[in-house]
Amino acid sequence: MAKKKVVYCVEDEESIRGLLAYVLKGQNFESQTFSESKSFWDAMKHSLPNLVLLDIMLDGEDGLTILHKMKQDSRYKNIPVIMLTAKTSEYDIVKGLDEGADDYIKKPFGVVELVSRIKAVMRRTESDAVRVDTLSIGELSIQRGSRIVTIGSKVIELTMKEYDLLLYFIENKNLVLSREQIMNHVWGFMYEGETRTVDMHIMTLRQKLDTSSKHIKTVRGIGYRWEEKHNEAKDFS
Repeated sequence: MAKKKVVYCVEDEESIRGLLAYVLKGQNFESQTFSESKSFWDAMKHSLPNLVLLDIMLDGEDGLTILHKMKQDSRYKNIPVIMLTAKTSEYDIVKGLDEGADDYIKKPFGVVELVSRIKAVMRRTESDAVRVDTLSIGELSIQRGSRIVTIGSKVIELTMKEYDLLLYFIENKNLVLSREQIMNHVWGFMYEGETRTVDMHIMTLRQKLDTSSKHIKTVRGIGYRWEEKHNEAKDFS
């Protein structure tokens, strides 16, 4: 029998912790819930989860601080994190993504959406683990499996979603990809009204790729494409 995947949930509202535990058990996951950071860090020292659901608004050490510490620690940085947030402003969402969150879900959330996003993240994590080949375009290099991205000799730190976006673009270079196609491939499902998520992730990806971001073209009214040979005369952005 396959070992059950483990999800840690850090959430200060007791009713939501109970709901998360109930839903995860029903989907054959093991889960541990925590109301604050201390008990979470204690558990992390003994056993690592496959994924963390992390509330932003916590008493004491907040979710963004926890996330920052995880992504700065070699023991924890590759554990995918989905943020649970009552904050809906673009600034708050982008801040979480910049700190290394792999996805976010706004409260109140639907059970079907939550489960779909958890499973999508885990599928990508498992598939990446078995791929070890390298893709190179100019100075940009992507090592699958290890998920290491470099530009020249500089390592570029990407979140899971940013990495998945970049890989999807390069595997489909010169093709126009709609926001819906990107959402379905990278997030693993289509969630109506959330294609703005794609735009925000591409914005942070462009920032991190620096001069290589010139290859990501915005095709107005449709989506994006990765242009292998940059041509200023064909710049749609």
